Amino acid sequence: MEKREIDLCVSCYGKVKTLAYDVVLLPWGATEAHNLHLPYLTDCILPHDLAVEAATKALAEHAVRCMVMPPVPFGAHNPGQRELPFCIHTRQSTQQAILEDIVASLQAQGVRKLIILSGHGGNNFKGMIRDLAFRYPDFLIVASEWFSIVPTKGYFEAAVDDHAGESETSVMMHYHPELVNLSEAGSGAARPFSIGALNNKIGWAPRHWDKATADSGVGDPRLATPEKGARYARAVVEKLTTLLVEVARHNLYE
Repeated sequence: MEKREIDLCVSCYGKVKTLAYDVVLLPWGATEAHNLHLPYLTDCILPHDLAVEAATKALAEHAVRCMVMPPVPFGAHNPGQRELPFCIHTRQSTQQAILEDIVASLQAQGVRKLIILSGHGGNNFKGMIRDLAFRYPDFLIVASEWFSIVPTKGYFEAAVDDHAGESETSVMMHYHPELVNLSEAGSGAARPFSIGALNNKIGWAPRHWDKATADSGVGDPRLATPEKGARYARAVVEKLTTLLVEVARHNLYE
């Protein structure tokens, strides 16, 4: 099997035009600073790589064929992030328009199953998917976050690991060590809310990034290793493959 059969970033029309695809995977990330040591497109690179690995496994082991789309690089950010150089904040309405256009195109091509694999915590697709379910009642859209599929306990050591910390850095070191400059990383120290109930998740408000963190990271990345990243990525890919296979073979209630 060639990667060009399942990864639209490197594929061509000649490879895909005669193949039938069961599920489309759409990585969706953001363009934002990731501490001082990870690329701006970390939230795009990681879900894409995990999606390609899961699609490869689904085809090889279960004869389920998936196409991984190029990652969408625009996500929603907190106040204090858009002001950082080259952080691009995208409004919810813009993201919804992008998703609607993607679904409309796939629908016209005969696709009926789409999995969004988010790499960015600020993205939220639930309301969009509900709206699209009325417009495209025969089109199944599933949303997932790669970093929420497998709990990090037992894989990583840091007590606080939220953004560009130990887990994200470790997985990037596994897939792309050439893109990680760990010697340049900041500590990822973060300042909590003064309102304790927000820290305890009783309520929610967006963090003001310029007040919450000095280096744009939340969580110390200096415990990261490629070995930790590889172990965690394997667990995520296993679960993600199960999702692909089950979505391909079943409808929601059949």
